[in-house]
Amino acid sequence: MMDWTDRHCRMFHRQLSRHAWLYTEMVTTGALLHGDVARHLDFDAAEQPVALQLGGSEPAELAAAAKLGEQWGYAEINLNCGCPSERVQRGAFGACLMAEPGLVADCVRAMREAVNVPVTVKHRIGIDAIEEYGFVRDFVGTIAEAGCQTFIVHARNAILKGLSPKENREIPPLRYEVAYRLKQEFPMLEILINGGITAYAEIDSHLQHVDGVMLGREAYHNPYVLAEVDQRYYGGSEPVASRLDVELAMQRYIGDLVEAGGYMGAVTRHMLGLHRGVAGGRGWRRVLSDARRMQAVRSREQVDVLFEEARSHLRTPIREQMEEVL
Repeated sequence: MMDWTDRHCRMFHRQLSRHAWLYTEMVTTGALLHGDVARHLDFDAAEQPVALQLGGSEPAELAAAAKLGEQWGYAEINLNCGCPSERVQRGAFGACLMAEPGLVADCVRAMREAVNVPVTVKHRIGIDAIEEYGFVRDFVGTIAEAGCQTFIVHARNAILKGLSPKENREIPPLRYEVAYRLKQEFPMLEILINGGITAYAEIDSHLQHVDGVMLGREAYHNPYVLAEVDQRYYGGSEPVASRLDVELAMQRYIGDLVEAGGYMGAVTRHMLGLHRGVAGGRGWRRVLSDARRMQAVRSREQVDVLFEEARSHLRTPIREQMEEVL
């Protein structure tokens, strides 16, 4: 989710679920150790619980980066062993690390020694043509011996050459049964499943076999899927937030951002799926994706004007709800 799940995106998703764990986009050790740390790590306490996902393959550097993450207040440090992009491979991290479980174990061990928060690993079930269960079983077993207790399993192989990251999310077949088998073989570990999951019925089915479910693209493109998560899975008693509730909260957040010199479009780009499937949603999206108009926004009042125009495209009951609020 590089360039997607930034702090504005996470703040938006937090309006939909107070309890679901949120993950940063992958941040490389080089970016943290030699770049602008605040730009990569700064976040609002309202986003918690939030995990920092790291990309790297050098134990000492990952330990230092994990320590920074803990100092910044992240609740979990996650090592990415699942990204298949060639750019990531050139940095010798991501999915290609699955071929070196001993190195990953050293990385996990170094991070665990550096921090007190949980260190977790996200990975695929195989790489290239390696589809034997023993490959991922041995990978998980080796990393578990280094002290990792939580594994997020993207239930597809990663094809390291010849497929784009997008194709790697679509072409290799999903094999959820591999993640189920890992949980059976390692009952003491926390196994979460990821990949192609879009509906509550699917989540409920997976939870019969594993400990948790990670939503990626579906939560981004159809964010209102998160609205019932707290009540269904965390025992939440708060009413489900309406789309309007979420929109008004973000409208206030954007007003604060703009008055501090920020750019409205940096937030609204993450919100464009909020009214997916709602009559008039296309017009709403058109207004809030107009970069030229948002570049000119300099005040809270101007933010409010654009949102009011966007809402004018929506049919009832959204407009009726707005009238009640006003």
